[in-house]
Amino acid sequence: MSDDGPSDDRGSVSIPIPIPFLNRPENIVRYEEGVVLVLDRRVYPFERSFVRCDTYEDVARAIEAMVTQSLGPGPTAGYGMAQAARSASGRPVSRQARALETAAARLIATRPTNNQVRLVVGEMLEAGLAALAVGADTEAAILGAMEAFWTGHEDASRAVGRAGASLIGEGDTILTHCWADSPFIHVLREARLAGRTFDVVCTETRPYLQGARLTVDAVAELGVATTLITDGMPATLLAQGRISTFIAGADRVTMDGHWINKVGTLAIAIAAARYGVPAYGVTYAPDPGAPDPSAVVIEERDPDEVLHVRGIRTAAEHATGYYPAFDVTPPDLVTGFILDRGVFAPGGLAAYFERPAPDGTTAG
Repeated sequence: MSDDGPSDDRGSVSIPIPIPFLNRPENIVRYEEGVVLVLDRRVYPFERSFVRCDTYEDVARAIEAMVTQSLGPGPTAGYGMAQAARSASGRPVSRQARALETAAARLIATRPTNNQVRLVVGEMLEAGLAALAVGADTEAAILGAMEAFWTGHEDASRAVGRAGASLIGEGDTILTHCWADSPFIHVLREARLAGRTFDVVCTETRPYLQGARLTVDAVAELGVATTLITDGMPATLLAQGRISTFIAGADRVTMDGHWINKVGTLAIAIAAARYGVPAYGVTYAPDPGAPDPSAVVIEERDPDEVLHVRGIRTAAEHATGYYPAFDVTPPDLVTGFILDRGVFAPGGLAAYFERPAPDGTTAG
C-alpha cells in the first residue's frame, strides 16, 4: 500500500510526488497476529516508533493518550475490534456478541468528537456480528472489513484531492491549522500534479504541536515550501494579505453546515472572514447523524495538557488550564466544504447524498 502514485511532468523534468510517510496505511497502524502497532505521532518525526497494543483496552488508552490523532484513531480502533473478536473466540455466540458490543462502546468513547472512530468501529461491529450469525470467523471477517476500509479510504482521499485541487491557484499561499491528514494532503498533491507551485503556512498547534511536526513534515514531502507560525499569528498574516485561502480539516461537519475541528479553527475563520479570505473545511463527508452541533459531543481534555509541551511544563506553578479540544465554526464563516463528492456550500450539504460516491468509498 505504499504506491508513490503518478509524477508531475514539467517540461523535460519529471518530478516524483510520493504519498508522504504519514499518509501511507502501513505507517499509520498495523495488525500482526492479534497485536496492534500504532505509529507514535507524539514523537514523530524525531522518532519513528510504534506503540504495541496487546488488547483493545490498550488500543483505547493509546488513542486517548494521543499516540495517534486526526484520522489515525479510526483504523486503530477498527483493529481493536479485531482484537476483541480474537480474545472472545470460542465462547458462546451470545457472549462473543456481547464482547464485541462492549469493545465497540469503549473504543467509540475514546474520542467522541472524531466521527471516523464511530464510523469505522460501527462497520467492524457490523462485520463481526454478521460473521457470528453464520458461524464464520469473526476476527477474519473484521480484518476483511478493514481491508475494504483501507481501499475506500484511499479512493476517497484521492477523490477529495481532485475536488479541492482547483481551489489552489498558481502562486497561492494556503494557511492550514493542526493536522488535516489525508484529505488535505491529497488536495495539495493533486494541485502539485496539475503543475501548480504554491506554499503552505502551518500553525504549530499547541499543546501537541501537530502542525509543527506532522503537517510540516508531510507537506514538505510533497515538495511544497512550508512556513511555520505560532497559533497566535494567523490574523496578522491574513491582515497583511499574505494568505490566499484557509483550508483545514474537519472532525465533524453537521448537516446545517457547522464546521467542528481542532480548537483555534474558529478564530482563524473569523479573521479570514474579516479580511475576505475564503475558508474551507476538508474531510470525506458530512455526518447525517448530526443535524446541528447539539448532536456532537465536544471533547474536553485534561486541563493539565495545556500546561506542558512534550512533557515539559511551560506554565508557572500556580496556573490552571482549560482545554476544549475542538471548536465550532458557524456556517456564515465557511466558504465551503471539500468532500469526496465535490465542494459544497455549507447550506447545500444535503446534495452530497444525491451525488454518486467515488468507486470503493465507504464515506457517507
